[in-house]
Amino acid sequence: MRALFADEFDADVVRALLDELAREWDDEGVELVAVSTGWRFQSRPEMREFLDRLNPEKPPRYSRAVMETLAIIAYRQPVTRGDIEDIRGVTVATQIIKQLEDRGWIETIGYRETPGHPALLATTRQFLDDLGLASLQQLPLMAGGPSLQSSFDDLLALQVDQPAPALDPSPYPAADAVPMERSNES
Repeated sequence: MRALFADEFDADVVRALLDELAREWDDEGVELVAVSTGWRFQSRPEMREFLDRLNPEKPPRYSRAVMETLAIIAYRQPVTRGDIEDIRGVTVATQIIKQLEDRGWIETIGYRETPGHPALLATTRQFLDDLGLASLQQLPLMAGGPSLQSSFDDLLALQVDQPAPALDPSPYPAADAVPMERSNES
């Protein structure tokens, strides 16, 4: 937003204006919320039942293995495929990782400095946006037990009616990562 107005306003002024705009939409069917990539207008959670009538399409269903793998990456990132296999106790199929990458929810952020240099996986800003989160700190507390399925179920049940925190410019801890060169193609 600051770039749009040629840095005429500082970050505090822009934030105050966006907060004011969000308050103006308080009594409407849509709301302005902060997500990881900025701000967006979205329908309010209480409007879902009406919108579902207009578009009865069901969202894609993911297998338990996909959900557990995503939960492990979300809560323990950055992780390698071997880390995921150690936690789940089974081999992670290439198709699971590919499905999450194709959805735009995970990406390789570097490589661990160990023999074989395994890829480090982390969630993306698209993952946060799709769940209506501004940062990883908004993830629900991780449930205990041997399975992370309930943690991911909690993750999907998130409602966007909580106040949006300040945007976190660097949500990925990558202490043992070797940074990758990102292409400028996108």
